[in-house]
Amino acid sequence: MEKVRREKWSENFSEWYNELIETAGIQDKRYPVKGMNIWLPYGLKIMRNIEKFIHSEMERTGHEEVLFPALIPETEFQKEAEHIAGFEEEVFWVTHAGHDPLDVKLILRPTSETAMYSMFSLWIRSHADLPLKIYQIVNVYRYETKHTRPLIRVREISRFFEAHTAHDSYEEAERQIREDLEIFDRLAKFLALPYIVSKRPEWDKFPGAYYSLGAEVMMPDGRTLQIGTMHNYRQNFAKAYNIQYETESGEHEYVHQTTFGMSERLLAAVIGIHGDDSGMVLPPTIAPIQVVIIPIPMKEADADVFAYAREIAEELRTAGIRVQVDERDIRPGRKYYDWELKGVPVRIEVGPKDVEGKKAVIARRDTLTKEVVERAKVVEAVRRTFDEIMENLYNRAREFLESHIKRVDTIEEAKAVFEDRRGIVEIPWCGSEECGLKMEEELDAKMLGIPYPEENARAPEGKKCPVCGREAKFIARFARTY
Repeated sequence: MEKVRREKWSENFSEWYNELIETAGIQDKRYPVKGMNIWLPYGLKIMRNIEKFIHSEMERTGHEEVLFPALIPETEFQKEAEHIAGFEEEVFWVTHAGHDPLDVKLILRPTSETAMYSMFSLWIRSHADLPLKIYQIVNVYRYETKHTRPLIRVREISRFFEAHTAHDSYEEAERQIREDLEIFDRLAKFLALPYIVSKRPEWDKFPGAYYSLGAEVMMPDGRTLQIGTMHNYRQNFAKAYNIQYETESGEHEYVHQTTFGMSERLLAAVIGIHGDDSGMVLPPTIAPIQVVIIPIPMKEADADVFAYAREIAEELRTAGIRVQVDERDIRPGRKYYDWELKGVPVRIEVGPKDVEGKKAVIARRDTLTKEVVERAKVVEAVRRTFDEIMENLYNRAREFLESHIKRVDTIEEAKAVFEDRRGIVEIPWCGSEECGLKMEEELDAKMLGIPYPEENARAPEGKKCPVCGREAKFIARFARTY
């Protein structure tokens, strides 16, 4: 039995990942604009399956889908000074129409606050208009100057999810943040992805936010990848864009706002975290093909393995399982290689002896193990195998994440962790920006923030900040990040 190998996956992750993006049919990186890649059919199907779940969660929680234009006038962009300061180095400007300069310059949206909130001020009039809960999945553009990497760090984020909400009070906005966290948790379980949530430090929160939360996963090379963010804006944008509502008593108040964002980094996390040296390992929930059936004909055998394979496929299809029969005229070993590369969760092999004995061989992609099942129990066996795969993927990834979180007391101990295996370091912190930035510099790592909810962030009694020596208020998380 073939053994799961993860040497290249862990030791040469960057090379493994960049190769797999193309060989598994996710994206083509050869488009002549750096950081803007082409979605290939297989990759787009996986992403669409992730988005189907997001759409269903939005509908379940009362969000309405919208679609805003990609261009934002400079006049609207300039209304929120703090937001501009956060994005002015990254925006793409549109300055001409043909040969003629535009009266008002336009930007390609880096995110949609400044596009949406001028409209919120028109849409929201009274308390009866609240809460307003909308979302869209669109392209956004940021002039990324760092090393680009498909799905992770790009100049065109082509599957950018953003939910924007407006409420009549801070308490209602906080309730929305809790709902966002619940949605994200359901999505993460759907993808078999364990994660941590941190409250960002003041110097790294989203421009214009009152506070920001970030959800991170642990990638094979020990770096963290942010795959979700939630921001409570309080009334910061409402005051900049004059978004007011009339209360039941006739007074006018500014709304409280939140946003929730994710992108194709979700797929990057799935590929990176669940993969192995043979390629991708897709959770059955999002695999475009959940089961591939390989007929294995033998010369001079009377059994029709192709007809048998098609019968099994039809039964699985009727049961709502996405299935394909591979009837290509190539060796079975080559077929195994192709489908393992693409991460298809279950492979069913049928040869003449299986036809005669009314059996089938089921192979799991995550463990590369096989079992022989009765023909009459194939659907039942496949469903059970899906559940076992989901549980195994999640548990394996959770163990990896937890084994890469190390709590230390000193800078020297933290440096040793990063030299040894990277991961996430948790260290006492007094809460001052000066000490936080000093630790970032000393460790050559980014502060993710403090654990969220904040009751989990309090430093144990007697712990000292390793920079200033004062009593520590919080446990701060540091990591090398993407």
